[in-house]
Amino acid sequence: MSSPRPPLSLCIIARDEEANLPRCLASARFADDVVVLDSGSTDRTVEIARAAGARVFVEPFRGHVRQKARAVELARHDWVLCLDADEELSPELAASVERALQAADPACGGFELARKTCYAGRFIEHGGWWPEWRLRLFDRRRGGWTGEDPHDRVEVAAAGVGRLEGALHHYAYRDLAHHLEKVNRYTSTMAHGLLARGRPFRCSDLLVRPAARFLRMYVVRAGFRDGIRGLVLAVIGAFYVFAKYAKRWELGEQAGKPPPLPNAAAESGRER
Repeated sequence: MSSPRPPLSLCIIARDEEANLPRCLASARFADDVVVLDSGSTDRTVEIARAAGARVFVEPFRGHVRQKARAVELARHDWVLCLDADEELSPELAASVERALQAADPACGGFELARKTCYAGRFIEHGGWWPEWRLRLFDRRRGGWTGEDPHDRVEVAAAGVGRLEGALHHYAYRDLAHHLEKVNRYTSTMAHGLLARGRPFRCSDLLVRPAARFLRMYVVRAGFRDGIRGLVLAVIGAFYVFAKYAKRWELGEQAGKPPPLPNAAAESGRER
């Protein structure tokens, strides 16, 4: 007779995810506890989460790493499954999660899931986009969220990490405009992070790194096999790198300039 599996908390951060959240919640309905940490949705996200039985918390967005860490803090159980609202477990992966918990190997502190992104109606198979291994199922007593915003990751200390069968489906972009909007936001965050860490700007950041990213995605990792989608993703990947370092350069330029002079008209008005 098999022993009962340890209880599991599902942890999700969300904002304006009414289109994606139902799919995400339904894919992990076996979770014993569901935490949805909302950061100020203006759509039906909170209503949908509560209707599904989730414990909903509404708190300001702290950044990707700290927000996900906060969601884990709110969980009732030590084993947590962290999903983005635009992700879902495939049926095969859901079964793998339950089997892994049932086995309850004390030497294992977490499990990586293979994320597969849908782009323009089709799952991407190449270009470094599949498989994207992400550690999302873990014992919070032995690991947690870390990384540099917006690129968060989970690290598990002094414990083994396994890999599960099945795909974590990812529906990251509604359309090309949404993709570019995310690129703009994320590269701004990355540029500020580079500046804060004192990382100097180099001309090679704009001349070499974007081209290297394109070649790695499109040629080395066979992005061309995904057709036009692979080409679009490789070009945007190169632009992501270019924009990140161009914004880092711009921030450095702004930091080195003297403060702007007061408005002449306002000053003259005060004098009169």
